[in-house]
Amino acid sequence: MTDTTQAAAVSASPEKQLPKNHYLNAAHGIKSWLFTTDHKRIGLLYLGSITIFFFIGGAYASLIRLELLTPQGDLVQPDTYNRLFTMHGILMIFFFLLPSIPAVLGNFIIPLQIGAKDVAFPKLNLASWYMYVIGACFTLFALFKGGVDTGWTFYTPFSSTYSNSYVVAVAVGIFINGFSSIFTGINFIATIHRMRAPGMTWFRLPLFIWSHYATSLIMVLGTPVLAITLLLVGMERMFNFGFFDPALGGDPVLFQHLFWFYSHPAVYIMVLPSMGVVSEIIAAFSRKQVFGYKFVAFASIGIAVLGFLVWGHHMFVSSQSPYTGLIFSALSMMVAIPSAVKVFNWMATLYQGSIEYSTPMFYALGFIGLFTIGGLTGVMLGTMGLDVHVHDTYFVVAHFHYIMVGGAVFGYLGGIHYWWPKITGRLYSGFWSHLSALVIFLGFNLTFFPQFVLGYLGMPRRYHVYPEEFQVLNILSTAGASILAVGYAIPMVYFVLSLRKGEIAGPNPWGAVGLEWETTSPPPLHNFESMPVVDFEPYQYEEHEPVPKPYRYSRSEG
Repeated sequence: MTDTTQAAAVSASPEKQLPKNHYLNAAHGIKSWLFTTDHKRIGLLYLGSITIFFFIGGAYASLIRLELLTPQGDLVQPDTYNRLFTMHGILMIFFFLLPSIPAVLGNFIIPLQIGAKDVAFPKLNLASWYMYVIGACFTLFALFKGGVDTGWTFYTPFSSTYSNSYVVAVAVGIFINGFSSIFTGINFIATIHRMRAPGMTWFRLPLFIWSHYATSLIMVLGTPVLAITLLLVGMERMFNFGFFDPALGGDPVLFQHLFWFYSHPAVYIMVLPSMGVVSEIIAAFSRKQVFGYKFVAFASIGIAVLGFLVWGHHMFVSSQSPYTGLIFSALSMMVAIPSAVKVFNWMATLYQGSIEYSTPMFYALGFIGLFTIGGLTGVMLGTMGLDVHVHDTYFVVAHFHYIMVGGAVFGYLGGIHYWWPKITGRLYSGFWSHLSALVIFLGFNLTFFPQFVLGYLGMPRRYHVYPEEFQVLNILSTAGASILAVGYAIPMVYFVLSLRKGEIAGPNPWGAVGLEWETTSPPPLHNFESMPVVDFEPYQYEEHEPVPKPYRYSRSEG
């Protein structure tokens, strides 16, 4: 059955067929896609690309968990294990998590939400995808030649001098991919500033836009730092310049400062867009205005600003003075405040709301719970005493995945399910999408919660051999990873099937508020038949009727 459960029809009789003038019918053939400047098609190009890297990175994760099923290193050799967790991290972070929501949903939805015909620089938008693909090709070359064994953090001097793997190829790939991120950030900032529809003031912008505006600032200001840092690693490796290797007169701690100055704000490149998605879903399926809209909007900017000030908490055990560590510890506590503002305001929005338990809502609620756990354990890691105890243990691995998977991936999946009817014009299976969300939630917690215990007990990360007393928890974690893999595979099936057999969604299947729901599904080539005028405040759900019963999900539907 299709997801009429989570959907409300705008009119009493949903459309029987897709509109003929939608963007997918504008031009056909591979050439029309490879040279398109339509932001919607570019979003789909990114969707296909990052999905490939998600499953390659997931395959590496599966091999890691299979190795850790037993205490002995009996599946792969130590060097191979180093390459497994390194390539898993590189592919998932730089080629899936960083571009997932901004490049896919941001590209598709931002112009629709502000009433624009396209992004400010359509050709630059296409160039960003090509930069992504070129950078990915360099990384895939390194992967097929054996990969990299430095860890995704590329710590020097091992990465710049002593590693016998393809560090330069991957560094070049990430360097080029950085231009993709910068191009996207510039495009979003210009689009949000200059292309809003008449009446779309700053405080009528959806919170999805506020989140992407803050994210774009981080992309533009932070990405060049990482790009230059990896360029210096390559120069030291190829020409023996003494930037980071003490034997050449360099300073390895300098690399950590440069790397984490970007890489901690990069966490918010991955999480802030998910927060924007959750704000949209919570409002739509509780049928209420977002509580404290301006506070949630400014919290996004606050996270972006404070995110640049906390990089030193990654270096409590890296020769950093305790006084400097104290300052970074305090700043790390401060960055939790705007995140907490969002969580509390979401909860207040849900309070006494007319909640519809749709598949997107499942992911949004899962995000709130899992991100809260990840955020609280992040505050714990921001305290120097505890951080010294659990540094480089599986406690850090669990915390990181509760933020990245429980936060960023749950937000991404929630957004894909929420806007899938708008992207394709069709609904997906209600039963299978509910089941998939449940399986992913259970599999995720079974995978990573035991790792908090493992880390607290002292199991170091990046080791493929461990004491036998840790085996039971590792078996649970590996079993959870197997369940999680099944949960991720199910949407691939029902999304593909929905393209052929899914019911027609109509322009507004959720009864949601926003300009993207005022046009057809899928949208026309230039998004709107005429320039929209915004004369309403964001999230005015009180003025809308509840979801009509004929279009709600019921367990009796087959």
